[in-house]
Amino acid sequence: MAAVGRVAGGAVTAGAGRSARRTGLLLALPALVIFALLFVAPLFTLVANSFRTQTGAFTLGNYARFLGDPFYRDVLWNTLKVAGLTTLGCLLVGYPFALYLRGRSPRVRNWLALLLLSPLLISMVIRAYGWLVVLGPNGPVASVIKWFGLTPPQLLYNDTAVLIGMVHVMLAYMVLPLMGSLDRIDPTLVPAAKGLGAPGWTCFWRITLPLSAPGMLAGAMIVFSLTASSFVTPAILGGPKVKLMPYFVYTQATTTLDWPYAAAIGFVLVVVTTGLLLGYSRLLRRGKGEVVFQ
Repeated sequence: MAAVGRVAGGAVTAGAGRSARRTGLLLALPALVIFALLFVAPLFTLVANSFRTQTGAFTLGNYARFLGDPFYRDVLWNTLKVAGLTTLGCLLVGYPFALYLRGRSPRVRNWLALLLLSPLLISMVIRAYGWLVVLGPNGPVASVIKWFGLTPPQLLYNDTAVLIGMVHVMLAYMVLPLMGSLDRIDPTLVPAAKGLGAPGWTCFWRITLPLSAPGMLAGAMIVFSLTASSFVTPAILGGPKVKLMPYFVYTQATTTLDWPYAAAIGFVLVVVTTGLLLGYSRLLRRGKGEVVFQ
């Protein structure tokens, strides 16, 4: 009888598990359909078009043209460099800010979080043109430099202007994951370490920084991927002098009307960015799949 009961109980459990999975699938079905229509289908179309000529014939020439041209390889490298430096800049600015927010009262946190998120309420075009005024030859930055009797450098239409604008745009995407990661750290760990004689910097390097690695990983992946595919801010602050992949996708699609080659450039950027993000994620993991420091 006990064996029969165990078999019956197992059957009920298995049936309940299948029912729960079926219910979960039905609940997720609308999101999966939207994801397929808005992401998978356009990506499939992009890939299909990249292997065609303008007359519709199959070809590998678009990729051979891109990979065989040193100019476009330099554009790809510059795009990845700008995305990497933007990620580093957001981390250097955002980590101290997130660390400061961690110890503040809920009221102060709310106001500072609102200040952090407020730029996201403004159009990206308006923010870029705001930096165009600030960094312009007659802007406040140049005026301060002139006040000291120095000649202001060229602040617009170069990588520096793009980096400043992109760090401003992407900072919130770095700080929010860091805040979540820092908030999950046990607040008693640092006082306990100090009670055992560890100095403040040792507590930070051995406890706070390692345990916030998941937030840094998430923020870095978001900022890097969004920066690598960004068009508006680099186009306004960098102009045609700053060679980035999204700009050439736009020019190939709208100026020369070479849609297959534009699709190839876009897909190369997707593959390279995804590969780098996966490699970065693996670097922060151990052999057993655990995130480093966790």
